[in-house]
Amino acid sequence: MTLQDAMLLSLRSVASYRVRSLLIILAMAFGVAAVVVLTALGDGARRYVANQFSSIGTNLIIVLPGRAETTGAFPGAVMGQTPRDLTLKDAQLVGRLAQVKRYAPLNIGVAELSAANRLREVTVLGSSADLIPIRHMTLAQGSFLAHGSGHSAQIVLGAKMASDFFPEGKAIGQRIRLGEMRFLVSGVLAAQGESMGFNTDEIVIIPIDYAQTLFNTSSLFRILVEAKSRRDIPSAKLAILDTLKQSHDGEEDITVITQDAVLATFDRILRALTLAVAGIAAISLTVAGILVMNVMLVAVNQRTAEIGLLKAIGADAADIRRLFFIEALWLSMAGAIFGFLLGQFGSLLLRLAYPQLPAWAPVWASLAGILVALVTGILASLLPANRAAKLDAVKALSRK
Repeated sequence: MTLQDAMLLSLRSVASYRVRSLLIILAMAFGVAAVVVLTALGDGARRYVANQFSSIGTNLIIVLPGRAETTGAFPGAVMGQTPRDLTLKDAQLVGRLAQVKRYAPLNIGVAELSAANRLREVTVLGSSADLIPIRHMTLAQGSFLAHGSGHSAQIVLGAKMASDFFPEGKAIGQRIRLGEMRFLVSGVLAAQGESMGFNTDEIVIIPIDYAQTLFNTSSLFRILVEAKSRRDIPSAKLAILDTLKQSHDGEEDITVITQDAVLATFDRILRALTLAVAGIAAISLTVAGILVMNVMLVAVNQRTAEIGLLKAIGADAADIRRLFFIEALWLSMAGAIFGFLLGQFGSLLLRLAYPQLPAWAPVWASLAGILVALVTGILASLLPANRAAKLDAVKALSRK
């Protein structure tokens, strides 16, 4: 029996048992589709986190008050102590370091914003002009130039705040009240939406010294630092720790977080999660392989007379094995291709339902799903093929 004859005969056999073949193909297809969709979801989550971190700044270093230990808490808190506050002096010392391109002291609070007969509670960021380039924000109108108390009380509105309070689009130059203080609108941020769960369209930004007066504090919530380059991040971190240790009387009472370190941690976690869900999905392919084997074992009993006839007209054991092998290959290949297409469709639905999630299946996952389906189907055909090949031609023909 030639290879071409075996392929045609096995294809006709697959087509003649339509329901059986369809069930096997669907089992294979759902297994492959599960691998594609779940890896698309896992890898999409990883890329989403990476994009979110990129949107909050480049070469970013964050300085926090208090030294975080492995427990995530300030060690002195157990004894009732509180971490030393970060101050504007600390921020200025950090800004003088050779590895630092720019820095922005930061305070965050909530206050009532009133203007044009409207009143609303808003999130207030107190910082300097460098906050905007550090956080990759863009001013749609105006400017934000205040660096100290020598400037007038300026305020920058988020895009939604500007449209809510000044729907006619004439926010620049307007007077606005924030808490008990009055400010002049000097700029409006371009619409940016949410980033790391923080909606920059619904904030207002004021100079840091005004924020400290408004919130009655001399401490800082954070210091945001932008290193001159990615290569400078490790040395900048060490320099910040050393500088503030000297400023704080030799106490290591701050925590310095680098953007790359946090991103690398998330990346490792999400990569492991992607591999885990891919492995779980691949189990369904094993189940599908068992289904292939069981169905083909039943097929051997159903086609005993056919196998006996093939042997009677000259087919040997190798031909019978090849016939069942190719039949399993047809079924596995059809299931793998259909599953790949189904998985791509499922990934598309994910992207349509969640546009912010780049749910594209990795190439390795698609190839692995198809390959596992083919290998599983082929391995599952070995036992039925061997059983069919061992049948005696006379006894097989005598069975009805």
